[in-house]
Amino acid sequence: MNLHRITLRNAADLDGFRRAVRWLACEELAPQHVVWSLDEAPGLFGEDALRDAPPVSLPRGVARLIELGVCHSDPERYALLYQLVWRVLNGERDLLEVASDPLVHRIDAMARAVRRDLHKMYAFVRFRRMKAEHLERFAAWYEPEHFVLEAAAPFFIDRFRSLDWTILTPVGSMRWDRRELRFGPPGRREDAPAEDGFEEGWRGYYESVFNPARVNPVAMRAEMPKKYWRNLPETASIPGLIQTASRRVDAMIGQEATMPAKRTPERALEAMWDQEPATLEDLNAIIAKAGPLVPGATQAVFGEGPKHADIVFVGEQPGDQEDLQGRPFVGPAGRLFDKAMKEAGIDRSHAYLTNAVKHFKFEQRGHRRIHSKPTAGEVKHYRPWLMKELELVRPKLVVALGGTALLALTGKSTPISRSRGRARFGPYLGYVTVHPSYLLRLPDEVTKREAYEAFVEDLRRIHDLAQADPDTGELPLAAE
Repeated sequence: MNLHRITLRNAADLDGFRRAVRWLACEELAPQHVVWSLDEAPGLFGEDALRDAPPVSLPRGVARLIELGVCHSDPERYALLYQLVWRVLNGERDLLEVASDPLVHRIDAMARAVRRDLHKMYAFVRFRRMKAEHLERFAAWYEPEHFVLEAAAPFFIDRFRSLDWTILTPVGSMRWDRRELRFGPPGRREDAPAEDGFEEGWRGYYESVFNPARVNPVAMRAEMPKKYWRNLPETASIPGLIQTASRRVDAMIGQEATMPAKRTPERALEAMWDQEPATLEDLNAIIAKAGPLVPGATQAVFGEGPKHADIVFVGEQPGDQEDLQGRPFVGPAGRLFDKAMKEAGIDRSHAYLTNAVKHFKFEQRGHRRIHSKPTAGEVKHYRPWLMKELELVRPKLVVALGGTALLALTGKSTPISRSRGRARFGPYLGYVTVHPSYLLRLPDEVTKREAYEAFVEDLRRIHDLAQADPDTGELPLAAE
């Protein structure tokens, strides 16, 4: 019988392999009758036949092994995977349960190697800001052992969705422009920045938390193999830290015991700044670079309004529409808020609107993204951004819309029913009221109408308070 040659891309050509398997299975061609070859730009024979071949039903475990196996750099990977498929389709449906089988053992080892390579890529890719760019763009150089670029893409999109970034490798590249992912040709190390201003602060942080009493070079190399060192900024400090470890331990023993300095989100935030942000634009650039605390958000949603507005309204977090449009309070709750402000005599364009949490946290339910309430820890993570934002706007009055905003402004979780009304948030005159989304969740029209009227009345008081003395809170006579 004649041999049939299948040519696939010398990469993780999962689509090509699937089409080939469908055709080969339809033609009942055993592995010994197929020759697999690799090419940078293959032209699969019989494209129409491959396209018309019916799908093949495989156990889920086999399908997952194929997804990982095609990423391996072994030139025999496609031949080995087709042997596995052939045997499963021809009487050995439970083949994966035979761990001692040589073919299963080899493919499973390939899959483990790919998983390790993916894990190393997630851990050791370091983005650096591109120089001489008018837009904020970031790039990273990485050298994978296998063809894991496409498999790793969802992780980096979820983690850095709000950034414009490129990952360059010797086997290909990928670019995310905040909307679309594109794969490209191999890159060069010199096409990625050698360093950026953020890394000096990161090295300082790494050196400050390095514990000389627990130095174990063997364990360090196991977790961070030396071949990755040249691409990681902190590794420049490791040789010196190891050499001075014994002296530092002796110095630590000789020192009197002291209480450790309390680590706070504010200090962690300050350590990330190359210099103190002087404007809202500077602060927003830092927030965008930091990325979301939880994956999934399309982009950071910054505050909106005059830079020195009299009133700052603080909500909880962006919703689905806010995340997509990149503006606060533009969804259903935002539209209700606009209506209530207009009735209360507040011009939205004269107020500054922001959120305690800057990224959208949600649960995916089918095609819908359902709002998920941020935890106290997540609110604490974003609090330094909010407090710096208030410092830059310098409002006369800060309004907490709902419990999450109140937690962010005070650091305490307090029911709105006990806090509603005038307040003080540090140096700022404040006011506490409900979030407009609360009004949308009320069960009946009577309750909803009464709550809406109370909310509008709060906004009228807020309008008057914005004219009060910021230190005493005393209203001018005309507003009494």
